[in-house]
Amino acid sequence: MISTVMKDLVEDQSGATAIEYGLIAALIAIAIIGSVAAMAGETIELWGNTERSVTDVTDGPDTPQAD
Repeated sequence: MISTVMKDLVEDQSGATAIEYGLIAALIAIAIIGSVAAMAGETIELWGNTERSVTDVTDGPDTPQAD
């Protein structure tokens, strides 16, 4: 009796596809998070440069900035 139950459990493949899709989804999520984290510094720097450029145009580069 126990041997037949164990044999049935070992041979059952019904949940394997769902687990595989779950692992694929997890890997895609990790890749997206890694990409966003890698690009975050560059994006912050880009917006900082844009802010400085706009400030230079509107205030002029020789105008002292208030602290």
